[in-house]
Amino acid sequence: QVQLVESGGGLVHPGGPLRLSCAASGSILRANYMAWYRQTPEKRRELVAQDSFSDGTTYADSVKGRFTIYRDNASNKRDLHMNIMKPEDTAVYYCNGEFLIEDDGTTWHGWGQGTQVTVSS
Repeated sequence: QVQLVESGGGLVHPGGPLRLSCAASGSILRANYMAWYRQTPEKRRELVAQDSFSDGTTYADSVKGRFTIYRDNASNKRDLHMNIMKPEDTAVYYCNGEFLIEDDGTTWHGWGQGTQVTVSS
């Protein structure tokens, strides 16, 4: 019912910026929340940033002041602007969201396919 598609990953030098985009498509009445997670082979998947319809935005302590999540309600899109990037930000980044479905009023929750971000000189 809903598809989440990420884009924008790649290689960035330490200290540089990178932007990720997540676009949700389908019969969406409203995004209850959209979020970005990341995962490495050594760590479990962790929340990076979340934008909630009811609770606003939240960030992991490790990215506060460096990452910003931007909302585009018209297109159900959330961009993650990442600045002052560090090697420890290297991970696969996943978009996650929960949506109220227009057709039947049910709730859909799911993940995008992930996009690799590598911070290296």
